[in-house]
Amino acid sequence: QVQLVESGGGLVQPGGSLKLSCAASGFALDDLAIGWFRRVPGKERDGIACFNKNDGTSYYAEAVRGRFTISRDDAKSTMTLQMTNLKPEDTAVYYCATFEICIPVDGFPMGYGRHVWGKGTPVSVSS
Repeated sequence: QVQLVESGGGLVQPGGSLKLSCAASGFALDDLAIGWFRRVPGKERDGIACFNKNDGTSYYAEAVRGRFTISRDDAKSTMTLQMTNLKPEDTAVYYCATFEICIPVDGFPMGYGRHVWGKGTPVSVSS
């Protein structure tokens, strides 16, 4: 069964850090692009970070640039999102995904081509 499963979400205080992980099963990451997205309650799901394996390019939404880092371990079929200096506005459900390619559109990373999505993990930033 082809799937992505996120883990690592939870409650964190403002200024804190959190590391999200995403494990792929039923397929290999190979040359696929990877990405992280989030949905704030009442809003659309937005891309926040993505990485293209084929040329090594990465893109970040302005709101998280410099605070979040996307990475991957193809040997383990996993991807991570390291989040630092978290803010209350980072509260959202976070999703991982794979695509054929990702590019920035209006400042947000967007994935194209065949895609697989995880079901999401919630992150709450509050004191």
